[in-house]
Formats: sequence, structure tokens, C-alpha cells
Amino acid sequence: MTKDQKDNLFSLVKSMTKSEKRQFKLYVGRLGVNDDSKFLNLFNVMDKLSSYDEVAILKNANIKKQQLANVKAHLYKQILISLRLSPSHQNTRSQIREQLDFASILYHKGLYKQALKILDKAKDVAIQHEEKNLAYEIVELEKVIESQYITRSISGRADELTIQAKELSQANVIASKLSNLSLQLYGLFLKFGYAKNQDDAKEIQDYFNARLPKYDISQLGFREKLWLYKAYLWYSFLMQDFLNCYKFALKWVSLFEQNPEMIHLNPVFFIKGNNYLLESLFYIKNKEKFKEYLDKFEDIINTPSFNKDENVEALSFLYYNVNSVNYYFVDGSFHEGLQLIPKIEKALPNYQDRIDEHHTMIFYYKFASMHFGAGNNRECIHYLNKIISNKSLSMREDLQCFSRVLNVVAHYEEGLDYHLERLLRDTYKYLLKINDLNEVQKEMIRFIRGLQDIFPHDIKKAFVKFHKQLKQYENHPYERRAFLYLDIISWLESKIENKPVAQIIKEKYLEQYA
Repeated sequence: MTKDQKDNLFSLVKSMTKSEKRQFKLYVGRLGVNDDSKFLNLFNVMDKLSSYDEVAILKNANIKKQQLANVKAHLYKQILISLRLSPSHQNTRSQIREQLDFASILYHKGLYKQALKILDKAKDVAIQHEEKNLAYEIVELEKVIESQYITRSISGRADELTIQAKELSQANVIASKLSNLSLQLYGLFLKFGYAKNQDDAKEIQDYFNARLPKYDISQLGFREKLWLYKAYLWYSFLMQDFLNCYKFALKWVSLFEQNPEMIHLNPVFFIKGNNYLLESLFYIKNKEKFKEYLDKFEDIINTPSFNKDENVEALSFLYYNVNSVNYYFVDGSFHEGLQLIPKIEKALPNYQDRIDEHHTMIFYYKFASMHFGAGNNRECIHYLNKIISNKSLSMREDLQCFSRVLNVVAHYEEGLDYHLERLLRDTYKYLLKINDLNEVQKEMIRFIRGLQDIFPHDIKKAFVKFHKQLKQYENHPYERRAFLYLDIISWLESKIENKPVAQIIKEKYLEQYA
């Protein structure tokens, strides 16, 4: 299946709301000379197209082929200027930058006193809202202006600015080191998933300790604490330490609750913190707390005052729905959760330009696992094929691995024996190729391959033997990661006790929290 040609300008035009398009035309129309301009014609043509079509654009926009690149670049710039002026895209950060621009203009006109007055107010706002990079930039411009405009009435002004610049610089250095560490750990998680063995764990531990800057928690501001908690969260995820994941995700969310004004300024970080809090609770199987925070999260993102632009809207959809699905996995309520799948699948195309392919594949794996738990093996295989056939998915190799293993199990459950030998061979080759064959996967493939040679009356004994083999890995610090994706032990117990896998999981959950 071929993908539609991507064009940055076309994507930008299609992302605009009706009010933004109306404002753009008003912005362009402020000068009568633009009424019939080539860039406005190009905008109108693109607005009507359902997919990018250069032939149709050249035919209807009255633009020559050699002119198209320049006209597109000009239109792109004009749209961004118009969007920048839109009230919906105005926030504290952009307002500080605007004041900084105004002060710079006044400085270049030699109006030093006016520039300093604007900068002083902007700096107070920046510091109040933890925008320390901007505050540092303001102080640096203040230093430049003060060197040319010095009055005897401002005693110690040079010392004051020097001390302020030093303090902001130190805070920015710590924040930068922590944000770098957090991003690097996140990158490791996306690429490789959890630590697979002792060597991986040692490498991650050394990597983390070597890059974690020295800090005094009492001296850290909101922004530095946020990056610190994020770094510890990703480190804990990589190490499969889910209790610490919960601890640092809770610190992250609590930081926003203690500074509610930051929710409006940093809505993306706020909703991501809530997502990781819910994910941690999912892994430690605390359904009561999970439900409490899921409902709380839903209430906040549906509050009219919650700052929800296109990006935040997409992330809210993603995180709320992934966690809504996870809710039914905690205690094996797969049949009840099936009603979510058509709703989510129907809404997904509305976010295809804003939700990356990796997260779409996670939805498909969740759908497949839910159908498997509910006994709908053909539906499970349908969603797994979407992942396995995706040749462009380069991140989260573990997602591909367990999709293939679950695919083998689902084919066996459905009695599709004529595919089994080929699937086993392909799965084994794939896992060997990416060097991700852990002991649980090896045991599973050996077992399923061997099932074909076992007499029907001996199958239950084989299940009991295999269950005993896998039990030793259930709480293993690295091998247990297999059970985060596929609860194969509960599946075996369902075969041994002749019960649905959903019932086995539910009974375990009730026994654990009785």
C-alpha cells in the first residue's frame, strides 16, 4: 500500500482550524495588494484538496512550475506569522519572547531607558514562570544596554546583573544536564526496551551515574525538579523497578499539583506525567489507585479551562485511551474491554498526523492481546499482522518480538497448524537476528514446536511440565519482562485447569488483593 506524498506546507494548511484559516485571510487581506496574490491562490487551492497533488496545484493556482518552490516558502512563512498572532497560540512563553523582541527594537533605536523598563518586567514574568533560559537571555541583553546607558541613580546595577546571570546560568546548566540524561534514557528505552540481562543493567547503571549531575534538591526550581524526576523515572523503567517508577511519576504529577499555574504553561509535561503514573500503577497491578488517577486524569483533560491545542489534544487522546485499555488488563476483564476497540480504532485516523507510528502499533498490540485474552484468536492474529508486516517500524524491537511470539501462540490456539512450522521458523530466525532471544522465548518456541509430536492424552502433562519450567522466571529480574507483554503462565494455567485465560487472571488478581 503506497502512502500519500507528504508535503510540509500541505500538512500545515490541513492542520489549521476554521478560525485560523479565517484569521489568515484577514491577515493577508489587510493589504489590498494581496487579494489576488499567488501565495493566497496557492492557499485556497491547497485548502480544497484532500491530498497533495502538484499537477492540480499548478493547474488551478496560476503558478508556473519554476515559481512553485518560492511561492510555497512564502506562504509557509505567512501562515506561521498569522498563527503566531492568533490568541489561541499566545502563552506566557511567547509573550516573554515578544517583549524581548520589542526591547531589542527599542535598544537599536537608542531608546535605552524604555528597553530596560520592558526587559525588567519581562524578566520578572520569566523567573516567576520558571522560564530561566529566557530570563538569562533577558539579563544578557540588560548587561549590553547597561554598558551603554549607566546612571548614577542605579547603585550596584552591574553587580546585581552579574550575580543574577551567574545564578540563572548555573540553574540552566543543571537543567540541561538532567534533560539530556532524561532524553538519552528515553531513547534507550524506545530502541531496546527493558534491561535484558545483568550486563545490560550494569551498562545502564553506569551510564546513568556517569551523567547524573550533583545537585541539592532544596536549591532546585520547578523545571530542574521536573527533569530530575523524569531522569529517575526512565532509569527505573529501564531497570524494571516499577515501584520506583510509581514513586517518581507521583513526584512528577505532585510537582504540578503544587504549582498549578505550570499546568497551563506546560500541558504536555503534565499529561505525560499522568500517563507514566498510570503506566506504573498498571505494572504493579494496583487497580484501585489506577482507577482513581484515570478518572482524575479524564476530569482534568475534559475541563474547558485546560489548555488543549492540537498537540495536547492528540496526546490526551493517546494517553487516556491506552490507559483505558490497560485498565481491563489488570484483572483480566478482557471481554468488558472489547467495547473500547472499535471506538479507538474509529478515532485513530483523526490523529494520524499527530500520533507516531510506534504508538499506533502499541494500540494494535493492546487490541491483539485483549482479543487473545477474550478467546478471539483470529482477531488477535489480524492485529498482530499489522505490526509484523510493518517493515518501517525500527523502534521498540521488543514489541516486534512479542508480537511474533503471541502470533505463534494464537495460531496454535486457533488450530491453524498448517501455518505453525513456518511461523516457528520465521519467529526463531527473527529473534536470533536481533539478538533478543531470552530464556522464556526459547522455552516457549521449543515447547510449541514439540507439541506437534505429543500424543493428545499427554498434552496436559506437557503443559504442567512447561509451566514448572517457566515459573522459575516469573520473578527473575530480567526474564520477567517477557510476562509484561504476554502472560504465558496464565495461559498455561488456563490449559491445565481447562478455564479461560481471563478467568485465571481474574482469580489471581482477587487472590492477591483479597
